[in-house]
Amino acid sequence: MTDTEVLVQQLIIGLSNGMIIALIALGYTMVYGIVELINFSHGDLFMLGSFLALTVVGALGLDQVADPATAWWALIPLLIAVPAFCAVMNWTADRVAYRKLREAPRLAPLVSAIGVSFIYLNLGLFWGGLPMSVFNEGATAAAPKDFPALMSYNNLLGETSNISITPRELLVFFVTIPLLVALTMIIKFTRLGKAMRAVAQNPLAARLMGIDVDRTIGTAFFIGGGLAGVASVVYALYNNTIYYQMGFRVGIDAFTAAVLGGIGNLPGAVLGGIVIGLIRAMSDQYIATEWTNVCVFAVLILVLILRPSGLLGASQREKV
Repeated sequence: MTDTEVLVQQLIIGLSNGMIIALIALGYTMVYGIVELINFSHGDLFMLGSFLALTVVGALGLDQVADPATAWWALIPLLIAVPAFCAVMNWTADRVAYRKLREAPRLAPLVSAIGVSFIYLNLGLFWGGLPMSVFNEGATAAAPKDFPALMSYNNLLGETSNISITPRELLVFFVTIPLLVALTMIIKFTRLGKAMRAVAQNPLAARLMGIDVDRTIGTAFFIGGGLAGVASVVYALYNNTIYYQMGFRVGIDAFTAAVLGGIGNLPGAVLGGIVIGLIRAMSDQYIATEWTNVCVFAVLILVLILRPSGLLGASQREKV
């Protein structure tokens, strides 16, 4: 491969992973924008979504399909069941653990979010011990799990091309871009979006104007959880490996993306996710994988020194 082809290939990989990170980062930034809570459990919710996806694959017997390329229809139940599960879990966490702490000092819901994170983490550990073939009959609950390759690895540019674009990359873009556009439209042009922006700016004034603040916040948790569910399915299909501690690793990337772009800012979260994905891809290729985290956080620190509110934090007035 020529140097240009290597660069283009890394751009494709970086953009693909960056779009997945952006989906998760939106969950962080929506919740922070509306209640100023850093939802530490969001990454582990993403992990539970990937475990449910593997469970559905095992229950439907898709891991036994001889030609993975024919199992594309499995995307339909996965993209319905997993986002619905994550959305309900996130809404329930708000209803049970966070709602009663609305008026409490900020440290209280923050600690509560850490507690929910540990509950999800241990739930994932137990889930990995299920006696199913996709979980290795539960023999090694904490070990990484292979996610069946339901998407083809065939190069759409032809076998002779040195640059590879497979259906997996197309899946990432065809699923994430419409979702990001739809979310932006909802926030900007619907009554729900206006209610979210009003609550984000002043919850008391929003309540006096007749907005059901708790329901609006609960809806933000529901939407954020759904996005995490979609991201977990796309991540599992794209990377083909999941593990119960992946929520911390991916969650840190997503939270960093939200801060980098300007936490509370939707376009900023997307931009931050893409930047993080590209930095990781370039660092893995041109420096070394062991220096990737250093590169990511060095860029984050540099950006925050120059622009403390993030890349788009100062120029974007909307917080949700």
